[in-house]
Amino acid sequence: MLCSFSTVAMFLFLGERSRMAMATLLLVLLLALLLPLKADEVFDVRKHLSTVTRYDFANVATADNYVASTIPDGCTTIHINLVARHGTRAPTKKRIRELDNMASRLEVLLRDAKVEAQKGNASLQKIPSWLWGWQSPWKGRQRGGELITIGENEMYHLAVRIRERFPDLFDEEYHPNTFVVKATQVPRASASAVAFGIGLFEGKGSLGTGKHCAFSVISESRASDILLRFHDCCESYKAYRKSQEPAVDKLKEATMDEITSALVSRYELNFTRQDTASLWFLCKQEASLLDITDQACSLFSPFEMYVPQEKWHISTWMAVKTREKVASAVFLMTARIPDAEFSHQISLLEWTDDLELFILKGYGKSINYHMGVPLLQDVVQAMEQAIKSNEENLVPGTYEKARLRFAHAETVVPFSCLIGLFLEGSEFEQILREQPLELPPKPPQPRNWKGSIVAPFAGNNMLVLHSCPDNNSRKYFVQGCDNKDFCPFDDFKERIVNPHLKHDYDSLCSKKSEGQEPKPVTSKLTQLYRWLFWQDGNTRKDKVEL
Repeated sequence: MLCSFSTVAMFLFLGERSRMAMATLLLVLLLALLLPLKADEVFDVRKHLSTVTRYDFANVATADNYVASTIPDGCTTIHINLVARHGTRAPTKKRIRELDNMASRLEVLLRDAKVEAQKGNASLQKIPSWLWGWQSPWKGRQRGGELITIGENEMYHLAVRIRERFPDLFDEEYHPNTFVVKATQVPRASASAVAFGIGLFEGKGSLGTGKHCAFSVISESRASDILLRFHDCCESYKAYRKSQEPAVDKLKEATMDEITSALVSRYELNFTRQDTASLWFLCKQEASLLDITDQACSLFSPFEMYVPQEKWHISTWMAVKTREKVASAVFLMTARIPDAEFSHQISLLEWTDDLELFILKGYGKSINYHMGVPLLQDVVQAMEQAIKSNEENLVPGTYEKARLRFAHAETVVPFSCLIGLFLEGSEFEQILREQPLELPPKPPQPRNWKGSIVAPFAGNNMLVLHSCPDNNSRKYFVQGCDNKDFCPFDDFKERIVNPHLKHDYDSLCSKKSEGQEPKPVTSKLTQLYRWLFWQDGNTRKDKVEL
């Protein structure tokens, strides 16, 4: 980490008029030399897009910290539980409209800039050329939110890797009771399940040159899916989220204002905080979906190297005389450079997204993850059934080997919290005691909680159950729990699962929020009708749906 104080010795052989201007330039250049970037440290914005990060870039970002699992000799894999987010998707219809509105907004800003330039108050040279005449890549689209080709490939190759990692588990013919595939009714989730299934069961059937087989994908009604869409069925959570959104916006306000001010100064365009938010969203969409990083993303300076002149402190100044005249001036300059001014603007924007994810969907409030207890119970039930089948030596093909679920960030994030991922030290004990955790620290401080790691596109949690020899009997272990590579299944239940089971979903989600006004009761038939016919995932509360 760069120290907050940098001392730079500068020897200038210049006239009085150009001395300070050159000092500014050399200070910036010398400070840049203090921040060498190694080849493997080249900044790639595609790794810093919070939950809009593609799976392959999230994997690259975590590769250095990956430690291969050590499975004891004699252990065999008997069951897999997968909870996965859908693959990379197109922007939702609501977001497409936002980008169309931004195009109109840019026209106004550029027109105003022209007027100011004609008055001599601004320079058009500072405005990036791509802004002139910009139109959204999704202009005219009437629908959105669907799984795109990149997302299809993410899910397909994830399945191929799992099949190759556990060949013995997937060595038999497909049967819907052996390999259970579930997805929410949102099209991008079910399409992700299909792409995954194509990769997993390739060569197991007789269809086409790839010898594919038909397989089933099970979905619950949106009105009652408390396993994969519990966030949408929990009234208490929805009330909590609505009440907290203004507070989250307030927490992000200072950072957004800081970046907006920098953009206004840099480009001499009258950007607002909302403009900055829209440009950041465009950056994420361009970088993740289109691999374009030199337009919206380039607006946010990679490194803030600007040092305000009023923060310079001249420690020493002296004139060196020669026989003829004063030939040189030597001074020692100490520039105080706050850490925030060296922060990466992209990293700050990423942090604001991660902060929102933490508060509204993660460890910020216990209801965020306690409403996911039915999913945790389903995972444990599947493992217990697998253990029973293994103990009874059932014939292969007559019992379940994998339960594969495809949903959303609102599913994966709470589940990750329930099993205690992305925590440090005693934080898991804190959440079991329902004590609040510290918010993710602001860059440049390091943090475990990053949306690009917690829930990127195609992000997933996979709990693998192993049967291991123990004298004349078998013991069962879960791969990946309680910060251990391998832990006994009974320990997993006792330490991770059981403390959460005191939270009943119906009781938790039917509670009236404090001060909440009573609402008229809607008949179940009306609710069912609304859920069944709202098939477009963008029609309902897009910002809740990731």
